[in-house]
Amino acid sequence: MNRELLVESAAIDWSRIDPESYLRNIPAIRGVERIEFHAPVTFFVGENGSGKSTLLEAIAVAYGFNPEGGTRNYRFSTYDSHSELCDAIRLTRNIRRGVAGTGYFLRAESFYNVATMEEEYAKGPGGRPQHLHEKSHGESFLTVMQNYFRGHGLYVLDEPEAALSPQRQMTLLLEIARCVSDGAQFLIATHSPILLSLPGAEILSFDEGPLHSIIYEETDSYQITRLFINDRERILHQLLEE
Repeated sequence: MNRELLVESAAIDWSRIDPESYLRNIPAIRGVERIEFHAPVTFFVGENGSGKSTLLEAIAVAYGFNPEGGTRNYRFSTYDSHSELCDAIRLTRNIRRGVAGTGYFLRAESFYNVATMEEEYAKGPGGRPQHLHEKSHGESFLTVMQNYFRGHGLYVLDEPEAALSPQRQMTLLLEIARCVSDGAQFLIATHSPILLSLPGAEILSFDEGPLHSIIYEETDSYQITRLFINDRERILHQLLEE
């Protein structure tokens, strides 16, 4: 894998965060001043509400993506929900790599809005409509991957497995590996044990205190999935009895 990363780190200037902001109460990032990226693929993992999507969104916006998703050319807003963290983030970019010519911010929760705007943008000169609303949720995700994922780009994905079957998650894993071999970089928030298994990726945990690196086998996604598959009847018995 190419270790020349497009984005090498993200620094947080806490003086730009309101003293009463909820951001100061997120254990994973509270007091963290700098986050280093060491691999072409960095996964953010953690329980719901642990702050992984908040940080991912802030990095995406700081890089120049629209808060609701899309390419860096997308400029629209249906609901202003992003936090002030994006204004406090400073990214260190690899000057030897230059500016990425491609990239995409995919957010499962706002993808409908992106699909709608994609149709509007496609009406312009040279536009090629992808008709995302005419596809299933999973098929539309795959269409985005096939049309926008390239080498030498930055791709920020927030829970991309949300619309994908296990088989399609493996398809996405292969797409990520292909792009990485061509110089792309990925930042991904996920709960998928399939995606997290990608060799060479770094996994940053938002659970149990400040942000820290863990290995695949230490993730809850892996441990809980393995436990359930290996001892399904006992687990179900305990859950249903409770």
